[in-house]
Amino acid sequence: METTERILINEESRVPKYQQIVNGIIDNIANGQFEIDDKIPSINALSEAYDLSRDTVEKAYNILKERNIITSVKGKGFYITRTQLIAKVNVLFLINKLSSYKMHIYNAFVRSIGGNAHVDLHVYHCDETLFLNLLSRNLNAYDYYVIMPHFKSDALRHVSVTAEVMEAIQQIPDHKRVIMDNHLMELGGDYGEVYQEFETDIYEALTEGLDKIRKYKKLILVYPETSIYPYPKRILHGFRRFCTENKLPFEVIDEIYEDTILHAGDLFITIVESDLVNLVKQLRDKEYKLGEDIGIISYNETPLKDLLGITVISTDFQAMGRSAAELILEKKRDKIKNPFRFIDRESL
Repeated sequence: METTERILINEESRVPKYQQIVNGIIDNIANGQFEIDDKIPSINALSEAYDLSRDTVEKAYNILKERNIITSVKGKGFYITRTQLIAKVNVLFLINKLSSYKMHIYNAFVRSIGGNAHVDLHVYHCDETLFLNLLSRNLNAYDYYVIMPHFKSDALRHVSVTAEVMEAIQQIPDHKRVIMDNHLMELGGDYGEVYQEFETDIYEALTEGLDKIRKYKKLILVYPETSIYPYPKRILHGFRRFCTENKLPFEVIDEIYEDTILHAGDLFITIVESDLVNLVKQLRDKEYKLGEDIGIISYNETPLKDLLGITVISTDFQAMGRSAAELILEKKRDKIKNPFRFIDRESL
């Protein structure tokens, strides 16, 4: 069989012809018809064989090159470069930072989606320019785009999305788009989403622990106003709402300093890991008893907090990853609020 005959083009299909070429070459690799170093038709040969424009074939080949499936050798043509990790579903997974929490989500996603997909992970560090460049280079190269939208302003404050980012995300077809973690209410379209309600989540979680919280004289939220990886302001709003409605004295500070003033009856709520570590160290140095003299609630669960007996309020990272994978596997476009938990331990 001629090489061009292995790539089928259906004139009646609603799938764009460049995508049919991409799918055809991947299918031939999957069934063993193409192997590494096999030569595939030139752009001219394929365009003539199917009466396609050169631009159509070139677009397909560019997508395959971006995925490192084929390569071009000047003066010789195009060759297969990869037969491993070719999957029916290719996913671009964009996260804002490389933290243990994000990796729990990513790992749960990869485990759940299984061998039917190849997932490429990229970190954009809350940087708008880096995100836009990543998305622009890969806009037509993947079957699904899983995005955690968290950005920072020039003043290092949290921004859910900018106008430029919104415009870029809207270029992704609805059926290929899965938004995770941060709910983008202003993003239109029928797409899949697994999100947190940051303000409601912290309010309801603290309410669940209200009976124990009431034994403390003052609540102190350690919320970094500015950060390389800033946190949503809605966390702060939910905390203030909880304290105000329950008539609880409170204060918000930027960080745990080396000489932070501590009083018996204080309850600290920490977000950043370094603040938790500094606070526990100071409690030990000053011989305060954790969970009796001074309480601690930490944001986001980790195995170490479990081991140390630290009370946490946290989204379920495993559930978020699983739910996103299920949206893709089952081709759903549901909007799913991720579970958020209050986990009571010795530090409260």
